Amino acid sequence: MPGPVLIAPDKFKGSLTAPEVASALAAGLPGIEVRLAPIADGGDGTVEAAIAAGYQRKQARVTGPVGAPLTAEFALHEDTAVVELASASGLALLPTREPAPMTASSFGTGELVRAALDAGARTIVLGVGGSASTDGGAGMLAALGARLLADAGRPLPPGGGGLVELAEVDLSGLDPRLAEADIVLASDVDNPLLGERGAAHVYGPQKGADPTQVRLLDAALRSWAGALMRAGGRDVAAEAGAGAAGGVGYAALAVLGARQRAGADLVLELVGFDAALPGSGLVLTGEGSVDEQTLHGKGPIVVARRAGELGIPTVAVAGRCSLAPERLREAGFADVFALTEIEPDPQRCIREAASLLPVLAGEIAGKWV
Repeated sequence: MPGPVLIAPDKFKGSLTAPEVASALAAGLPGIEVRLAPIADGGDGTVEAAIAAGYQRKQARVTGPVGAPLTAEFALHEDTAVVELASASGLALLPTREPAPMTASSFGTGELVRAALDAGARTIVLGVGGSASTDGGAGMLAALGARLLADAGRPLPPGGGGLVELAEVDLSGLDPRLAEADIVLASDVDNPLLGERGAAHVYGPQKGADPTQVRLLDAALRSWAGALMRAGGRDVAAEAGAGAAGGVGYAALAVLGARQRAGADLVLELVGFDAALPGSGLVLTGEGSVDEQTLHGKGPIVVARRAGELGIPTVAVAGRCSLAPERLREAGFADVFALTEIEPDPQRCIREAASLLPVLAGEIAGKWV
């Protein structure tokens, strides 16, 4: 096999970060030249991928999804910041993982954007996967200076449920630096804000909303969109991506002037994947579960397509794989190796992935290197 092995995996969710997966695979290829380019798809793990590519790790104290303060992270390189909604307003941050579909807020994400501006960022990549809230980005805008009021000038309660009390939106107090910033919405979601394909109906149940709450949230988002338009926001509720992260995508597009990019494509650019690819003899990519979702715009399939354009074979590495080899080959993968092939206990695969991946890499080397 001519050329080095380019190792560009996504995270193994619940087990290892993408940089940890890449390092573990490299440990199983002693004596073989490797290049590491861990990736993400714009959701959780995007900041870690950026840091592995040379960005600085930055921290900020923000308000969590249900009000408790926490320390969130973003990545910074020169005047470009990578901000991850999941680290400030994510489902995983809910106390005891108890869903709060009506009250969870994106306020902390706005605080994190403001911290990036304070650090000198003028381009902000906003990764929006894993949100706990369905508040249309109202919390994010409030943290950035918007005034959201209920009747008689009362402060609006947090969360999507509180939007039913919305009487007035005032955008005049938005941080003026936002007007000069380039906000990039990193998302693969194509849902609009409202209706049966909208944020509440499609993603609300994943955040704990029952059917009644889903209907209430959709009505609240409709009211929010109307109020925001009256306040000067753009009419983008029907656009693809407006429903991302419980409507944070809508607020970013309607008020912050964000432009939307496919998450995986954007992250591959951030980590320098295209620069590392030419001359490689083999590419290793993958994620915790390689399944049908992997083939619909997730990081590994984008890696395989780009490598395929240069005639470089791509091998998928997974914790488990539910796709037939023929399906993977049709999609552009030359082969697939899963931890469950060497360890039948799924829980051990999760707990001990760091020690099992080098063994799997050795098997890949034996066949492909």
